[in-house]
Amino acid sequence: MTTAKDIMHPGAHWIPATETLEHAAQRMRDLGVGALPVSDADERLCGIITDRDIVLKCVAEGRDPSSTTAADLARGTPRWIDANADVQQVVEEMGSHHIRRLPVIENKRLVGMISEADVARNLPADQVAAFAGRVYAD
Repeated sequence: MTTAKDIMHPGAHWIPATETLEHAAQRMRDLGVGALPVSDADERLCGIITDRDIVLKCVAEGRDPSSTTAADLARGTPRWIDANADVQQVVEEMGSHHIRRLPVIENKRLVGMISEADVARNLPADQVAAFAGRVYAD
């Protein structure tokens, strides 16, 4: 059985909820990623922010990224997957919630991230097409 841990990018990084979006954007740039999980004071997942979120929900609205925090954008219930979950559970979670990046949690700690590219590399072409259709559906 292929698991979430088998297909994830290991070594994902948190950003504290109290950190500014300016710092989040710099961290994304330095890490070469487009999303960062957001952690609360207990290092538990409390959200995820993307580079797109920073642009559309901060900059485009005239807010200051040097004073707006990750917590200001990290709203709603964050989606995640257990490291031991089967890859089909990964596909279901991402597809049913129309998400492109999924934090992987093991023993209540972030251990990696799964992107749509990770799914595409690890599924047969017909399953990738079905997955993409669900993720990108309106």
